Amino acid sequence: MKKKAILLTLPALFAAVGVCFAQGADANMGTWKLNEAKSKLSPAMGKNTTVVYAAAGNSVKITVDGVDAAGNPAHNEWTGKFDGKEYPVTGDPASDMRVYKRVNDQTLALTIKKGGKVTQTVRIVVSADGKSRTVTVRGRDAKGKKFSSTAVYDKQ
Repeated sequence: MKKKAILLTLPALFAAVGVCFAQGADANMGTWKLNEAKSKLSPAMGKNTTVVYAAAGNSVKITVDGVDAAGNPAHNEWTGKFDGKEYPVTGDPASDMRVYKRVNDQTLALTIKKGGKVTQTVRIVVSADGKSRTVTVRGRDAKGKKFSSTAVYDKQ
């Protein structure tokens, strides 16, 4: 009887562990594609058409592809942690450092810097179902003019 109880309990235990790991997964991880129809993009900014969050050891690597404000292809990469510390970005002429901080399981705060000055503040919110995310950007363009932009991305 004990053997039968143990055999019936083990699958439930493994299922519970699987659910716990699934809930602990970072909602941002994966590939995100820009949904232009749902977005309100500033002409002062380019478009990040694809954003990929991937594990890189104990850090996260974020790869961004799109077009700049002039319509030229753009690509940049950032590797770091969501710990509120500065990490360098490569390939982005408008920034040299990014600071990500986890607000909660669905939300990240991002500060973009160039030459030690904050140029943009960003809030990234993943929907409750994990199928989309909204990126709200506030900042100043190269001429110092304020802008804001809201981009909606769909998980691939």
